[in-house]
Amino acid sequence: MIHALVRIESSDIVTSLLAAGGGPAPLVAGIAVCFLAAAVLALVSGALRLPSIAGFILAGLLVGPVGLGLVNDRDAIETIAGLGLVLLLFLIGLELDLRALLASGRTLMLTGLLQVPLSVLVAFGVFSIVAMLDLDVGGSGFGPLYLALASAFSSTLLVVKVLQERLQMDTVDGRLCVGLLIFQDIWAIVLLALQPNLEQPDVAPLLGTLLGVVLVMTLAWAATRFVLPRAFRSVAKSPELVVTLALGWCFGLGTFAGQLGPWAHALGLPVEPAVSMELGALIAGASIASFPYAHEVMAKVGNLRDFFITLFFVALGMSIPIPDGGVVLLVALVLAGVMTALRYVVFFPLLFATGLDRRHALTTSTKLAQVSEFALVIAYLGLSLGHIDSELVSVVIFAFVLTAIVTPGLFTLADPLYSRLGPLLARFGIHEGDRNAAAPQQAAPPRLVLLGFHRLASSLLFELEQRHTDLLPEVLIVDFNVALHQRIRDRGARVVYGDIANPATLAHTGVDEAEVVVCTIQDDILKGITNLELTRQLRRIAPRAKIVVNAIRLADIAPMYEAGADYVFSWRTETAMGVVPAIYAALNGALPDFLAARRVELGEEGTRVEVLD
Repeated sequence: MIHALVRIESSDIVTSLLAAGGGPAPLVAGIAVCFLAAAVLALVSGALRLPSIAGFILAGLLVGPVGLGLVNDRDAIETIAGLGLVLLLFLIGLELDLRALLASGRTLMLTGLLQVPLSVLVAFGVFSIVAMLDLDVGGSGFGPLYLALASAFSSTLLVVKVLQERLQMDTVDGRLCVGLLIFQDIWAIVLLALQPNLEQPDVAPLLGTLLGVVLVMTLAWAATRFVLPRAFRSVAKSPELVVTLALGWCFGLGTFAGQLGPWAHALGLPVEPAVSMELGALIAGASIASFPYAHEVMAKVGNLRDFFITLFFVALGMSIPIPDGGVVLLVALVLAGVMTALRYVVFFPLLFATGLDRRHALTTSTKLAQVSEFALVIAYLGLSLGHIDSELVSVVIFAFVLTAIVTPGLFTLADPLYSRLGPLLARFGIHEGDRNAAAPQQAAPPRLVLLGFHRLASSLLFELEQRHTDLLPEVLIVDFNVALHQRIRDRGARVVYGDIANPATLAHTGVDEAEVVVCTIQDDILKGITNLELTRQLRRIAPRAKIVVNAIRLADIAPMYEAGADYVFSWRTETAMGVVPAIYAALNGALPDFLAARRVELGEEGTRVEVLD
């Protein structure tokens, strides 16, 4: 009673204060309260070395009905949070480059295809036995299935974040973890398509779902084949319009997918395709994953996604009921235990059997031992479909928080655990043998990166082509003028689409691994950034690289060196040094001879053919 009174009074106080001051609408006020609580508890979580997601969920508990009841319009918050789910699945789709996956090795292909179904099968058997103990969690016969599904997926957000923080993205374990997570995302497409029909698994709804997925994928294929390439090329020189176009495609295809059922019903068709907006967003992302703009879209949409994802996890926290008698916590511990065991019962044998060495098979499996944020999505959609009750959602949330807390420790524990278990594995006949780490193939990091491609970069590329041909395959150019990309590739260099003013784009394109980075665009052409600020960003992103930047004003040179530049060149001084010999030749009557020699040296007699003339 006292708890309820405090909650009501707190909510009334907030509402009264906002009303008295002519404050924002209740929805805006609710979002403000959510973000304030999320910020405070994220700081607390960081101080305790816990994942920020745990802080967001605790924030939801604090401001929600279980806590102080500060957020009244929870349905509106959850609606907005649903946008975060759409954006999350869109970005996951952007990582699904099917051509790259098909070109990966046997280890990744076979393990990726088998990990989820085998994990679900084993976990379903375990949770069916647990269900016989009458723990009364789930609300229907779907409880064991949803718990099994929650056990089969690992957390993309948590794993990638820890890999990035520990600079392990390009390690054997890092590439395998990311590859397996992408295959899990593909299985997610299948699951999202089947989930609405679990309650009535007869042929008609399944055929309707299959038909809907085929229609959405056909539209996506047609658009990416005939429409989107031209549309993206037309706005490529304005990166902000590239992102707008990508988001329009995401929500456009998502809306089309979500409306297929109502349209079929209105037309009186015998089969109603059941495709969710989230699945449409996932397919939209996957359809443009191979476009050169994918990195740029991921970098910029990622910030927008973080806003909505924060609300998504806060809304999940608000939906957690008070555990009744400890059963929810007990089942959450069982879920976390089964999930962890599956990594060694399913993932490890698959990786080893398909050719990976024993060490990396074990360490990779260990690093994937956490409940996924996608498990929260599965449970969340299962609750909305009436398959499970809120208690089972709470089980998944508690298991997610628990395993999220221990994820950084798993990365630290992986190698010592192998040292302890190595002799035991040998006793069971699991030997190292002569195996090599069969990690997925990945392009070697660039040695030289040219940021921007204008006249200077065009001349630099020509000089490299003439004098240092062996270096060309190790040269990477980052620029958003896609009309020049194929001509650059024809010269032997690599090129990716990207806005060099965006630090997230630079991190995605591999600049952090380069030996030398050259900023080729001067400040009067750059948009949204200066060479000085670019130097600061590059020094943070690529601490080991040699950074070469250019200055227009002489006063900028010293600050650039202070910001971390290794060499600063000035257009005016470099040009003056080249023109002075011509002046002296003219004064001494030797200009014709000087000109003839200079034109041969520079290739001005027709032998100098650059990308830009």
